[in-house]
Amino acid sequence: MDYPAESFTESERDALRPHFTNLDRPVFGLVGLPETVKGALFARYSRYQGTLRRLYLDEFADAGRAGEAFDGEEGERARKLYERIFLGYGDDSVAQLGGAHIACEWVSNVMTKLLQRGRLAAYLEQSTRYIPYDTPIAEGLGYRYWRHPSLGPEYEAALDFLFDAYSESLPRVEAWAAERFPRPDDEPEAAHRRALRAKAFDLLRGLLPAASLSHVGIFASGQAYEQLLLRLYASPLPEARDYADMILAELKAMMPSFVARVDRPERGGEWISYLRERSDAAERWTQRLGLDRARRDEPTGPVVRLLSAEGDEDALLAALLFEAAGTSEEEARSAVRALPPDERAAMLAELVGERGNRRHRPGRGLEALRYRFEVVSDYGAFRDLQRHRMLTIQWQTLGPDLGAGVPEELEDAGVADRYREGLERSRAEHARLVEAGLPELAPYALCLGYRIRYVLDLNAREAMHLIELRSGREGHPAYRAVAHALHAEIAR
Repeated sequence: MDYPAESFTESERDALRPHFTNLDRPVFGLVGLPETVKGALFARYSRYQGTLRRLYLDEFADAGRAGEAFDGEEGERARKLYERIFLGYGDDSVAQLGGAHIACEWVSNVMTKLLQRGRLAAYLEQSTRYIPYDTPIAEGLGYRYWRHPSLGPEYEAALDFLFDAYSESLPRVEAWAAERFPRPDDEPEAAHRRALRAKAFDLLRGLLPAASLSHVGIFASGQAYEQLLLRLYASPLPEARDYADMILAELKAMMPSFVARVDRPERGGEWISYLRERSDAAERWTQRLGLDRARRDEPTGPVVRLLSAEGDEDALLAALLFEAAGTSEEEARSAVRALPPDERAAMLAELVGERGNRRHRPGRGLEALRYRFEVVSDYGAFRDLQRHRMLTIQWQTLGPDLGAGVPEELEDAGVADRYREGLERSRAEHARLVEAGLPELAPYALCLGYRIRYVLDLNAREAMHLIELRSGREGHPAYRAVAHALHAEIAR
């Protein structure tokens, strides 16, 4: 294929160079432009007969000085285009055409789950598995946990107790690990020390409260940010609303047209009211049906139940063949149904293929099967599993009624009693906050070792990815146990 090469005058090339990675090839990147201008270019692209670079010269170059990068303010033409298409017509797809990186620092482990609930975004979170929590944030600021005046001095005393217990236990657990796991001859000393420290972090993670602070990086489209902001503003948590204000302020400075609807009463205001009404209705009906009364049930480990399974082997095989076939899926099912078991097994093995590693994902045909699981695990494991995007996850409010376990290794390390003290102090502070009329804030006081109930609804392709990733030896024991149980239930 001989691709057409567009010709530009020297002045046009000077105007294009700061914003396009090349001027003569059919594939190029956009740089040095506000997200709103990039999105507006693509939005206009669909109805413009020429090329994107020509469109920029014809309709957008006057938004900035020729030959210079934009200074971060939106071009006037781009702003008007968004006003007409996004706000006027309600064409939400336009808001998918630009994105931004936002860092949210010093957020609680309660808040990280709200930030990461949206599927259509990318997240990176600082991990309790690799970061020690044994020192204060900074001089005079205390340990790394979320505070609020309404929680009272008892809250800070209880959480300081948890962090003290963590800090005192950490060197003892590291010393135990060093004795229990001597360094192999072929392992470097530095790598061995890191492994021992990670083991200690893993064992003591359950002692940290849900109020523990983390950092989250987000990359998302304007549409995803809009939905995130609406969820945060509808939340009863002060922390969520505070971060909504801060995120919105930054997005207004970076890509204001993408979030213009959020603080308009007739747009975002009505959306937020709708979300709150839906939440209130769910609470009313759970109370009416008596489903709000938690039953004390303290399993010794994770509990995984397969609630339902959809699809069968015929559906799987036919779906794996569908894109190569020229017939209907119904005919494909009839054909595979007639095969003897040994041929079906061989066919399935070939269609999945020789996978050199877990990143070799099998075809979309596996999405013809679906599983719905109910899981009870500690909150730490839930945090890791909640990060998976290609599934539906719903979770209940973290509370103490499902209990918390104590890792057996802590008995050997001599810190199990201190760990239990922390769990009990955490439970008592949760109860105090509930009795004080602050049930929505009470989960902040609970240790990550307390269990939570949630649902994972996923197809077989995503189940394969999740189970292979989360069952590896390098993973945390809590979510590894869940992954193995998921696999056993599917096999059953």
